[in-house]
Amino acid sequence: MRAPIEVIFPLAADVERWPERLAHYRFVRRVADPNGERRFAMGARRGPIPVRWEAVQRPMPDARRIEFVHTGGVTRGMRVAWTFTPEPDGVTLVAIEHELELAWPVLGHFAAERVIGPQFIEPIAHRTLRRIRDLAEADA
Repeated sequence: MRAPIEVIFPLAADVERWPERLAHYRFVRRVADPNGERRFAMGARRGPIPVRWEAVQRPMPDARRIEFVHTGGVTRGMRVAWTFTPEPDGVTLVAIEHELELAWPVLGHFAAERVIGPQFIEPIAHRTLRRIRDLAEADA
């Protein structure tokens, strides 16, 4: 992204404002967490298909990282990490990594690798990343 991390990170971390900034997000609501963490109920669209999940978000600005752990929905247990690597000339490399292992007998690995990942997680993540890029570059 052609923007500094100081512009990009707040846009990525402010998930409560994603529905107003990212057209494919239907809602993001804060929910109570027994450990006092930042837990959210989230909903997006993959084309016409609505999807929803819950996740704990851990913004770590000093580490240039935002972590999510999905705590509800089909992707329960998935770990997500946004990483931000500053480069020369005001460019920041931003990556989203997903680690999904479904504990479903027989079909878990197939469903994660062939259906849920490529058909839902990746398209939603790519659209999110593109929109955050557009917003950051407009503000830079």
